[in-house]
Amino acid sequence: MARPEVGAGGAAMDTGGPDVAPRPGPRAWLALAVLAIPTLLVSIDNTVLGVALPELSAALRPDAATLLWVVDVYPLVLAGLLVTMGTLGDRIGRRRLLMIGVAGFGAVSLLAAFATSAAQLVAARALLGVFGAMLMPSTLALLRSVFLDRTHRRLALAIWATGFAAGAALGPIVGGLLLEHFWWGSIFVMSVPPMALLLVVAPLVVPESRETEPGRLDLVGVVLSLLTMGPLVLALKLAGSAGGVTPAVVASVLVGVGSGAAFVTHYRRRVRRGLDPLIDLELFARPVLRHSALANATTMFGLTGLLFFSAQYLQLVVGYSPLQAGLLLLPGFVVTVVAGLAAARLARRFALHQLVATGLALVLTGYVVCLFLQVDSAVVLLMTAAVLIGAGIGLSETVTNDAILAAAPPEKAGAAAAVSETAYEVGAVLGTALVGGVLSAVYRAGVVLPYGTPSSAGETLGGAADVATTMPADTAAALLASAREAFVHGVDVASGVAAVAVAVVLVTAGLGLRRAHRDVLAAGASAVDADAGHAVARR
Repeated sequence: MARPEVGAGGAAMDTGGPDVAPRPGPRAWLALAVLAIPTLLVSIDNTVLGVALPELSAALRPDAATLLWVVDVYPLVLAGLLVTMGTLGDRIGRRRLLMIGVAGFGAVSLLAAFATSAAQLVAARALLGVFGAMLMPSTLALLRSVFLDRTHRRLALAIWATGFAAGAALGPIVGGLLLEHFWWGSIFVMSVPPMALLLVVAPLVVPESRETEPGRLDLVGVVLSLLTMGPLVLALKLAGSAGGVTPAVVASVLVGVGSGAAFVTHYRRRVRRGLDPLIDLELFARPVLRHSALANATTMFGLTGLLFFSAQYLQLVVGYSPLQAGLLLLPGFVVTVVAGLAAARLARRFALHQLVATGLALVLTGYVVCLFLQVDSAVVLLMTAAVLIGAGIGLSETVTNDAILAAAPPEKAGAAAAVSETAYEVGAVLGTALVGGVLSAVYRAGVVLPYGTPSSAGETLGGAADVATTMPADTAAALLASAREAFVHGVDVASGVAAVAVAVVLVTAGLGLRRAHRDVLAAGASAVDADAGHAVARR
């Protein structure tokens, strides 16, 4: 049974209805600025660590397995807890959960910055994932409470979504700037001042919202959701790093699938007994939500896949510094912001399926451009691909986020936001795992190592570059030439695989959303789909 959502002052709100809500005032836009900050920081934390790994490795001296966990434990915990935290925010209050997450994220960032061993850093990164999972669905769900008017909510979501995408892109740039002047821990310290400011400002400008009659938290569902999401995400990570299926990958998949089946059984049992489950699986019966989440995952797949090889291409093939590489990719991220803001206006004239299909088509075109990258290609080719992919991300993400939130009942805003965030994280993992896995496999098969060369040169282009510094000039030149050719060939093959994956989703999500659009018109809705909550084209 749907319950009204409680907003500021305890007033009931219907945030899913027609556009009759008042226009947002200055306080609403200030709340948006406040809610965008944790989103930006959590997204930066996903990608900033990469540039610090050399200094971090020299300082803490982790073994290979521990270093992998330093990188992977944060997104693993984050993805596994998003659904739980989104539902928890619906029950205890989304702003309250946001404040807990802000305080915890800032405090643990300090612990990470001053870790004296790799094990301590792994533990700190895991805790950052816990508190980061509190932040993400809370910010998105609170936007629904703050912006009641659908038109302005789209604009707010455009700004929020571009902040998320920009954070992932800014991570390497920010990390490069900090590491030019400070030690590796500075990449964690940077989160502390903004989080401290949020603790003071957020309660003043962001209204509380929650369910009016929250049931008891489904602890069994929490455990089963963790055992579902965590192992499945881990399997993707392991497959990407190993370049294929290993016994560990199979074991992780079996644990995840088995736990997922147990979760569904547990869900049905709770529903039969009249108890509230952790998350309402009926949400996924709504085609708009289901296909929008698929499109969300695919746009993040496109972004992280591009980031995986573009930074290496610009630095290790072309020869730019980390900061120069980040700046060359900056136009693509600027276009992401512009396209996201434009999508809020375009949504008034075009149907959801049209905008999503166009966005995914742009991402697809960007990867097709990457098929033509060579060792001596002009940098403008990669910049063009980045601009196309950025435009597609901005155009699609804005409208899909709005559709996901509007497709769910108001009291389930946190759960719907968690679905959107989980799609982001799964897409990000897939981008690294699939694109990185294919690229690594092609590189290992194609690189030619001079006699006596350490095996690390045959694993990655970075390894080859490191080994080359210890070799005679002629031998080093031959190794680097082979490694660069093998890497670029891997980029071409991985881009082709990514293009196929995006094309499949383009057809699947595009047709699914188009059918939902036609069903709305057939049902007699002339302007607004009351169930899905998104505007349809006026014809």
